Amino acid sequence: MTELKTQKLTLAKKATLGGVALVMIYTALISSADAITKFLAGGYAAPQLYVISGMLVAAFCLVTERVKGGRDGVIQAIRTLRPVEMAVRSIATVLASVCYFYAFKLLDFAEVFIFIGLMPIFAGLMSGPILGEKVTTAVWFALGAGFVGVVCLFPNGIHGMSPGHLIAFGATASGTLSMVMARRIGQFESNALAQVFWPNATLAVVMAVALPFVYRPMSAHDLFWVGAYAAFLFFARWVLVVALRNLAAYVVTPLMNLQFVWMVILGSVVFGERTGANIVLGSAIVIGSGLYLIYDQLARGRVVRSGGYKTLAAVDAGSKPTAPAE
Repeated sequence: MTELKTQKLTLAKKATLGGVALVMIYTALISSADAITKFLAGGYAAPQLYVISGMLVAAFCLVTERVKGGRDGVIQAIRTLRPVEMAVRSIATVLASVCYFYAFKLLDFAEVFIFIGLMPIFAGLMSGPILGEKVTTAVWFALGAGFVGVVCLFPNGIHGMSPGHLIAFGATASGTLSMVMARRIGQFESNALAQVFWPNATLAVVMAVALPFVYRPMSAHDLFWVGAYAAFLFFARWVLVVALRNLAAYVVTPLMNLQFVWMVILGSVVFGERTGANIVLGSAIVIGSGLYLIYDQLARGRVVRSGGYKTLAAVDAGSKPTAPAE
């Protein structure tokens, strides 16, 4: 029995470390996509970017499944067992995408990280009612420390907030809801590409309604960057959905704070922005809380199942998987 527990714990740690690696890859991909968003935001409205990129990402999903599964690939790419949850995720993704577009337009690149740092707090609040995942007292302390780090980013208090900050706040709330719903769906099905296809297809359709009113001709150069944005976004969201199977949502979101490093580098090199000492200090606190959450997940030992996510205690007790495996 002891040997079996050791094997399960080793499996859980490997799954956790694999999830951490995937989130690190995600941060590099999504930061690159965000940099392109900021670059294009000055010349075009949100609907124009998202109609093209949404259609491209949805097409990437169909092509990928066609290559993997042949003629049945298209059906596989759009099949979902949780249509209601998928609809909620899709709507939240549309709201987050539009809000982030204008946040990047109104704020410095690294400054948007302030609100990305709030994602673990939102994830902790949402994980209980939506996912049924218990957040321990120690983890709440870590999330609180992350909030303190965010406060450090406003040395002049809330009076320093602008409409751009409020928009970024809305982007963070809706973006976190989209991620939590991705984990919720992942508890019942393993079709990761469907979770990429439907939000982006929805984004393209919704934005198409407004496109005739804001359309501007695009140069071949800008079309290239829109294509690059769609490619980065496709791989980033695919990687994130897989990572959310291995890690609790409140663990994934602090790890996403590694985006700060990429944002500072890209903001400085590409946009000529300077990052203040208060932002560095607050970010260090936020990232430190994220590292603790990784330790907490490893210490508690979790096992990944195709049908869901269970603690070692649940496995030892012989409980059934959260949902049937596909």
